Amino acid sequence: MNFDYSETQNMIAQSIRDFAEQHIRPNIMEWDESQHFPVDLFKKLGEMGFMGVLVPEELGGSGLGYHEYITIVEEISKVDPSIGLSVAAHNSLCTNHILTFGNEEQKKKWIPKLATAEHIGAWGLTEHNTGSDAGGMNTTAVKDGDHWIVNGAKNFITHAKSGDIAVVIVRTGEKGDSKGMTAFVFEKGMPGFTSGKKENKLGMRASETAELIFDNCRIPDANRLGEVGDGFVQAMKVLDGGRISIGALSLGIAKGAYEAALKYSKDRHQFGQPISSFQGIAFKLADMATEIEASELLLHKAAFLKNNHRKMTVAGAMGKMYSSEVCVRVSNEAVQIHGGYGYTKDYPVEKFYRDSKLCTIGEGTTEIQKLVISRNLLKE
Repeated sequence: MNFDYSETQNMIAQSIRDFAEQHIRPNIMEWDESQHFPVDLFKKLGEMGFMGVLVPEELGGSGLGYHEYITIVEEISKVDPSIGLSVAAHNSLCTNHILTFGNEEQKKKWIPKLATAEHIGAWGLTEHNTGSDAGGMNTTAVKDGDHWIVNGAKNFITHAKSGDIAVVIVRTGEKGDSKGMTAFVFEKGMPGFTSGKKENKLGMRASETAELIFDNCRIPDANRLGEVGDGFVQAMKVLDGGRISIGALSLGIAKGAYEAALKYSKDRHQFGQPISSFQGIAFKLADMATEIEASELLLHKAAFLKNNHRKMTVAGAMGKMYSSEVCVRVSNEAVQIHGGYGYTKDYPVEKFYRDSKLCTIGEGTTEIQKLVISRNLLKE
């Protein structure tokens, strides 16, 4: 085992830190309060190779692995989790779905533009009436010659308005049938394919979340990913890797909140000494640091398995579940350490606290992760 970051990881981490300080930190609260999705920022990230992290170089990507990917999402999220979330959704959901299940023609058509962020990617599974129960979806596709007619809507979709490409799973069979769903690639401008209500969110406000609407949308069969009926199985495999993404996002939030709390505890004096000298505060910091370390180890184990094409469903679910719960606890304690100041927007922990909660919900709730883990354990 080697617990050291590689030279590449260290270089990437420094590059992202420099980029975030220059282009993200000065705008954090403005973007948050206006719910502005900074498309131009993602174009810059694309130029640096951070929007096609896992894409092979021959398709215009960086050709990196999951250890480097965790580093990128984590470092961005230490500054602004909203931006980390969008980077994660673009890379691991939309782009990775096409990369994993598209044919050569489809990959050549869509991946290079996604890898450079010339096109922003979205991914749609959730609907208004379905969250964890994806098999109950009502969005349908009916075959019509060499096209499909799609009707319905998807909800809570990252980049639904600004995205140029959306991979969407729709029902082509019976409701509740895991073989009754199929994935298609929708392109902005297709007749009948539009976006709807943008959500007014508690946190992650600079990451765009809205509806995708399909009104008799005609989509060519050539835009179908894989076989008819494979959509749900594809989605579950994509989410396996996506859980590493949300784990990395959670890790970044936890580290950002912890570092802010550590600094504050050394600077803030009460009763003639820094509050870090009091055991009540010092023990909080010890718990926070330990849980962050455990999160990081779980995630990089999952990344190791993923890089080596080994089964990582349980490791990914454990990493996502633990890291997301840790980031909520650490953010909560960071606010507590700041006292009254932690409840104001003058300090960063208030935003980490708001942003953290999504991590226990998005890409499979904590409860769903426990279901995934327990079912796999009981198979053994």
